[in-house]
Amino acid sequence: QVQLVESGGGLVQAGASLRLSCAASGRTFRSAAMGWFRQAPGKDREFVAAINWSGGSTYYADSVKGRFTISRDNAANTVYLQMNSLKPEDTAVYYCAAGSLPEVLAGPGGPRYWGQGTQVTVSS
Repeated sequence: QVQLVESGGGLVQAGASLRLSCAASGRTFRSAAMGWFRQAPGKDREFVAAINWSGGSTYYADSVKGRFTISRDNAANTVYLQMNSLKPEDTAVYYCAAGSLPEVLAGPGGPRYWGQGTQVTVSS
């Protein structure tokens, strides 16, 4: 069992940066792949980024590649999403998710564990 709590969202102007954090509890965190997803108003939830259990492999949606960086600190049971050069189209609720790597990479229907989400709003 893994419980996830996101933090770090907020309201920023276009071009700014934010770092999201996802604190995890549960003994299985260190063996789990982690992912970030987002859902904008009126749109489906979409994959943003993923990281394998060791942090050695990362994956990104084309829309965020080069701007966002996912990382994890297994000693702190935390995964991060550093978001740079934010755009208004990045506005969404951002969710942390955990599961096996195939589950996380499968898309929103894959991960077995989800956080409650944190709102990110980027103004133009």
